[in-house]
Amino acid sequence: MTVLRIIANIQAPDITLARRFYQDILDLDVVMDHGWITTFGAARPMNVQLSIASEGGSGTPVPDLSIEVDDLDAVFEAMSAAGFAIEYGPTDEPWGVRRFYVRDPLGKLVNILVHKN
Repeated sequence: MTVLRIIANIQAPDITLARRFYQDILDLDVVMDHGWITTFGAARPMNVQLSIASEGGSGTPVPDLSIEVDDLDAVFEAMSAAGFAIEYGPTDEPWGVRRFYVRDPLGKLVNILVHKN
């Protein structure tokens, strides 16, 4: 048996709210849209990880999602300009990442990060 894919499912009363956050700012593609479910993704392969945590590190709450990007400052500026609530950072963490926490329009706490090395 081989796991082929891991998908995070988030309940939302209005899926269109997620488009601005995940498609417009984070530049994810809509890979499936049936009206009642929209799946965002990317054509290129990505590493899949499932983290189980007792805290989010540095005394922060455990985020609902973590999204690694290549330009943290650009994403931070876009999220701030769009009015999304920044709840932590940006900050350089002792384990080698720079990150910030933001609330998506569905209330999920999202950890946006970049590895510093």
